[in-house]
Amino acid sequence: MSGWDERFIYATFDEVRSGLTTDVYFSRTRKVLEKYGLLDTVVHMEVTTSKLPNDYEWGVYAGLREVLKLLEGRNVTVRSLPEGTIFHAKDFYGYKVPVLTVEGPYGEFLELETPLLGFLASASGIATKAARVKRAAGEKLVLSFGARRQHPALAPFIEYYAYVGGADAVSAILGAEALGIRATGTMPHSLLIIFRGVYGDHTLAWKAYDEVIEKDVNRVALVDTFYDETEEALVAAKLLGPKLWGVRLDTPGSRRGNFEEIIREVRWKLDINGYNHVKIVVSGGIDEENIPALARAGADAFGVGAAISTAQPVDFAMDITAMKIKGEWRPIAKRGKLSGRKQVYRCDECLADVVAPSDTQAPRCPKCGKPMRPLLETYIEDGKRVKKVEDPHSVRKYVLEQLKKVEL
Repeated sequence: MSGWDERFIYATFDEVRSGLTTDVYFSRTRKVLEKYGLLDTVVHMEVTTSKLPNDYEWGVYAGLREVLKLLEGRNVTVRSLPEGTIFHAKDFYGYKVPVLTVEGPYGEFLELETPLLGFLASASGIATKAARVKRAAGEKLVLSFGARRQHPALAPFIEYYAYVGGADAVSAILGAEALGIRATGTMPHSLLIIFRGVYGDHTLAWKAYDEVIEKDVNRVALVDTFYDETEEALVAAKLLGPKLWGVRLDTPGSRRGNFEEIIREVRWKLDINGYNHVKIVVSGGIDEENIPALARAGADAFGVGAAISTAQPVDFAMDITAMKIKGEWRPIAKRGKLSGRKQVYRCDECLADVVAPSDTQAPRCPKCGKPMRPLLETYIEDGKRVKKVEDPHSVRKYVLEQLKKVEL
């Protein structure tokens, strides 16, 4: 434990890449294989999942960016679905879908299985939930507000994959920096409470915010701190006029009553007084299940926290399915896994998938008869990067395009 008293409890980049976050049985396996001269055994390993969180029909594959940084420079070949691909746990015929494969001497990467699966499990879980939330919101805005619900070292990771999955904006500064966008947020209750405590008037906080904060930042007033939301919203609208972009309702559950009715009242009050331009942002317990009703009531944007940032990870597993013996690939796998090297074929029309041996000719879609294309692409070949992951904005666009084809 030497040195741990002086640092936060998290693994550094170098510690992860060197295999120090692995499960101990891998380091013990290395000792055994080394003793018997088997570390150079060439294997083909594939990553699959038996089911998606909450029995979802589809998920968003994410985390490839991290995996490639983990494996680049190792004597391995990595094939993968493209980052942001909407995938199914099983193909049209019920076979498990490989999302990523690694080939090479087992000793090159055996300790990296644990962090590899962790990257994919977490990123895919976050991106999947963000995509489901965005699909529920439709054209309305989804703002990722969940950094405070996870370990702070994960904030950039969470925001990155929330955005990739479909969130329109993120609130954590470092997460926004990783994405190359500007962080988006409103104001905390503490700002209004301090102004009320010092000056006796919390509405002065709205004016101070407008006075101090850069002019190109949207003015969103928090309107549920002391009085009725409809009255505070109207006061804010009168105070800031056309400069007010929106009002935010973060009403605690103990005072909320019927949140939809509160939103309707606020919308009506603003509209009837000529403030149609003011948007309504809601936060606090927002998830895909309640978004449609809140949107119908008049909400224009959704600040989503724990639903995305603490999303259930995808339970991926990594297994040997082939070994190279005397220069030839031989299928071999444990019970419950399909042996051999495989390819995944996708129908871009209906998003159906078919898993087949890697030397199989591309089939036609069993659902619509259209030609299918191979999904697993080579990203690292013999340790060298041969294909880049798209930038997060392109990946997000790819996710949103696929969402249009997802069956309800």
